[in-house]
Amino acid sequence: MEMNKLPEGCVSTIISLTSPADACRSSLVSSSFRSAVESDVVWERFLPSDYQDTISRSGENNVKNFSSKKELFLHFCNAVLIDGGKKSFRLEKSSGKKCFILSARELSITWSDNPEFWIWKSSPESRFAEVAELKSVSKLEIEGKIRTQKLSPNTRYGAYLIMKTNSGAYGLDLVPAETSVEVGSQSVSSNKAYLTNQDAKKQQMECLFYSNRRQMLKPRVLDSGINGVIERKDGWMEIEVGEFFNGESDEMVKMSVREIKGYQLKGGLVIEGIEVRPKK
Repeated sequence: MEMNKLPEGCVSTIISLTSPADACRSSLVSSSFRSAVESDVVWERFLPSDYQDTISRSGENNVKNFSSKKELFLHFCNAVLIDGGKKSFRLEKSSGKKCFILSARELSITWSDNPEFWIWKSSPESRFAEVAELKSVSKLEIEGKIRTQKLSPNTRYGAYLIMKTNSGAYGLDLVPAETSVEVGSQSVSSNKAYLTNQDAKKQQMECLFYSNRRQMLKPRVLDSGINGVIERKDGWMEIEVGEFFNGESDEMVKMSVREIKGYQLKGGLVIEGIEVRPKK
């Protein structure tokens, strides 16, 4: 039997077993397919099972504020603030997979409550009310946590530190930070990453002042395989903290960025948060 001769409800059920991207492509087949794709049956399936809870955590009044489940799905694709504005939640448009950003206030940052070391301030570029700006520390430790049950099951995720450096940044590229991801009690990913990309002139100046220290630290550092800073579409920068596969169990994921071996002073790092999103 040809698909376009099937009852619309049956076509909607079949399409709901695919993905949002496939559903949008299916709507181009015919007018009957287009009607089937618009059905709440389809988009209810693409929404996470706990979407009602997410709505309440975002401060939205009610799901009835949205004319259709597709409208609600697209609303989540644009990202919404939840939990008092300390987290950002969105759905990946092509797959419907969950993505979260934990704001700096949701992270554990050593000495962040001491204004001698860290400053909490607003930033017009940030989606959150506050970001954390590093004044000066010798030991840098940042950790974020999220439960696997909150994420999409059977999905490989990556964790990314969202950050910037100000014009006075220093000491961030003498020794790479150590990054790691733990799921439960198991370490599943570890790497190293520099927290800034230096311009050539600044690099020459720091070589003059820190040349002896660089030589002393060099034996501890292997430059191969070290992650670099990548520019994001939202104007921030990111480094990959690590990755993990989320099955169907409920465990705690710990994502860490540490530089505690160099002991040199560093400053000028601005932290927006840690993003957890599906890997391509």
